Amino acid sequence: MKLFDEDATKNWLPEDGIVHYFGVIFNGIESDYYFKRLLEEIEWKNDEAIIFGKHIVTKRKVAWYANVPLDYTYSNLRRQALPWNELLLELKKIIEEKTEQKYNSCLLNLYHTGEEGVSWHSDDEKELKKSGSIASLSFGASRKFAFRHNETKEKIVFELHHGDLLEMKGETQDFWKHSILTTKKIKTPRISLTFRQMNI
Repeated sequence: MKLFDEDATKNWLPEDGIVHYFGVIFNGIESDYYFKRLLEEIEWKNDEAIIFGKHIVTKRKVAWYANVPLDYTYSNLRRQALPWNELLLELKKIIEEKTEQKYNSCLLNLYHTGEEGVSWHSDDEKELKKSGSIASLSFGASRKFAFRHNETKEKIVFELHHGDLLEMKGETQDFWKHSILTTKKIKTPRISLTFRQMNI
């Protein structure tokens, strides 16, 4: 994939939402640099969820950062944000310039292999700004990121690469679910940073 090759003004959804795909915004050396620092400097913890009334601890690790120590509830569990570190503020500034949006929080995910993913869901929690922007930055292994329309069941699949940026906004969370698809073929880790707009 060529650096800066994508048309960031194109809407990749056929209806009911907006998805902009920026492609690879960092070169290989830059992506390797950020990936290594994120592995070392982020306060990673195993993710937890309440599924069918059972408390599940996932292999995937997460971290939650924001402007203030606000609470965020997803998967029926409440988390409190950590203060930004220098690395995340640097990346946030770059993403804000690319998307022309402002973000006040970031949820990070660490997938150790392709067997770790996220099932179909919408980022529609009440704490999130309605129809706001969510910018997803990827480092590490390439993974398939899929959208599925709630009514038509139409699917759109992106393969997100090392240094890729994708943005969701508008009515996307109302009409579409998204997922990180699992695969046994990928044995190396991926980090995603999802910069968000919270109601604070």
